[in-house]
Amino acid sequence: MIGIYFSGSGNTKHCVERLVKSIDGSAVVLPLDGDSAKAAIAKTNLIVFGYGVQYSDMPYFVREFIIENKELWKDKNILCVATMAAFSGDGAGCSARLFKKYGANILGGLHIIMPETICDVKEKKGEKESDPEKLYLESMQYESKLKKLAEENRKIIKQADEKIDEVVKGIKKNIYPKDGLSFFARLAGAFGQRLWLGKRSHSYNKKLKINEDLCDGCRICVQQCPMHNLTVQDGKAQPSGKCTACYRCVNRCPKKAITLYGDKVAEQYKIEKYC
Repeated sequence: MIGIYFSGSGNTKHCVERLVKSIDGSAVVLPLDGDSAKAAIAKTNLIVFGYGVQYSDMPYFVREFIIENKELWKDKNILCVATMAAFSGDGAGCSARLFKKYGANILGGLHIIMPETICDVKEKKGEKESDPEKLYLESMQYESKLKKLAEENRKIIKQADEKIDEVVKGIKKNIYPKDGLSFFARLAGAFGQRLWLGKRSHSYNKKLKINEDLCDGCRICVQQCPMHNLTVQDGKAQPSGKCTACYRCVNRCPKKAITLYGDKVAEQYKIEKYC
């Protein structure tokens, strides 16, 4: 058995590692974007394959990996694991159908709720931040929200761990979960999000933004990006239009200089803060 995962802010890594190591403490768990993933997949018959869901779909990078390496999946036994903030319908089913197309045997699907990792927010139109008293009051309110958020995140992760532990008990009896694999789950995923927002996961994102006033060229984003989408030019980070929306760079930038769907960074998400 091996665990293969694609994880932006650590959620999916945490889940796949806990699941696989609970079944076989000596099993190898590897990132999808690492150099060893393909070789490990070729050598094993049982794979736990995990990723975070985007708009009730798998990330474009994950889809491309499965398609580009279609010869690897024939006769493999695969458990598809999908992590999500709230809802996906058939998050695990999206990869399961593709694996099955290339000859894999789908053992099951597992959906796990984890904390939200999107940390950038939209600027309020007409927002004025020149009043020191208003800024102070808003910052105090925000701090109180963060404390509640931390408690909620720990609760969510605890519940996820408990679900994984129950699933492990079943797997040891050869009983696999079937989350996201049914026809009705597929309908829920399609009508819930994919038909309206699915295009966002059909290609790489070209909207990553760098605030050059904040960026100091530290290169942390360059090191974190699984797509090699970022470089530093003239002391500032620059995107090249191949973003897979994993949010690693946005959450890890020490200057909060990077945004994708929002205009400014609020509280960055790092799973190690809550485990």
